Amino acid sequence: MRAAVFHDREDVRVEEIARDDVGADEVRIDLRAAGICGSDLHEYAAGPIFVPDETPHPVTGETAPIPMGHEFAGVVSEVGSEVETLTEGDPVAVNPVIWDGTCRYCDEGKYHLCVNGGFVGLSGGGGGFAEETVVPAVSAVPLPDGVPVEHGALVEPFTVGVHAVRRANVRAGDSVAVFGSGPIGQAVIQASWAAGAGEIYVSEPQEARAEMAVDSGADVVVDPTESDPVERITSESDGGVDATFEVAGIETTVNQSINAAKRNGQVTIVSIFEDEVSVHPNDVVLGERRISGTLAYQGGPLSNVSFGRTIRMMETGRLDPELLVTSRIDLDDIVEEGFERLLGGSEEVKILVEP
Repeated sequence: MRAAVFHDREDVRVEEIARDDVGADEVRIDLRAAGICGSDLHEYAAGPIFVPDETPHPVTGETAPIPMGHEFAGVVSEVGSEVETLTEGDPVAVNPVIWDGTCRYCDEGKYHLCVNGGFVGLSGGGGGFAEETVVPAVSAVPLPDGVPVEHGALVEPFTVGVHAVRRANVRAGDSVAVFGSGPIGQAVIQASWAAGAGEIYVSEPQEARAEMAVDSGADVVVDPTESDPVERITSESDGGVDATFEVAGIETTVNQSINAAKRNGQVTIVSIFEDEVSVHPNDVVLGERRISGTLAYQGGPLSNVSFGRTIRMMETGRLDPELLVTSRIDLDDIVEEGFERLLGGSEEVKILVEP
């Protein structure tokens, strides 16, 4: 079968690889769509970061080259002998969290924080940029009739946004500021709106993404190349918003997200960073601001908890995945029309790869 395989930095090849066998507790999925994520771009441009290089991943036992893609959905085509929850023909979204089942965090049900964890498509275990893949049955979350299978590929990034908003404890009427409105930023905006947030501010320099942010629920969008977003947000929100989200992954937006939060406000870091950043501790201490990180969503045997919540919100129209899709491309075009286009300053938001 064909798959986009990570070999090294700026070296991803669409090539033939062997099909995996289906274990007793696994399913084979014929893939219909997979989204290109910011994490995929980080791996392509600056990796290996999550991709195991010389040391095999402790759960998958794999090292590069590995198939990529962790935002994906498809149709079950083969079911393991012990699987009773799925049948052939079922449309599913795949929760890509990998866990070992032995550490303290797995014992506590926090599988996404597993000390040996990772993600399908980044740590081995198959990948979504392919014609098919094999995953544990518990990771395949059924899609209802009201959610098209290609939208299942956006359940993963939207669940990142939903998880972040829940972690920040955003309540009805709370003011929110989002720094960066790429795919995850858009998901955070929509999740904040769905949670009943009051004023939603967004800092975004790209015009197309700024316009999409408004469609996603933003009330005020600030172009940080033309004016100071912290000054604008704090002046309009009586000194700062209740909750801020950093979703751009650079030092400037980290500091802006801190300083745009009210005293005793909540700052949530959602991005994955390539480099270290500097923060002045007084910006946190003197305002008693709270900073937390958020990693993905629940996984493992509880894969359907976080994903199921997001799928229900899509089914009822509280989240709009189609709004984020700006292009659809063939698997063979993933490097030139996918990675290179997104890294080249394009205003694309979410590119779906359809094998």
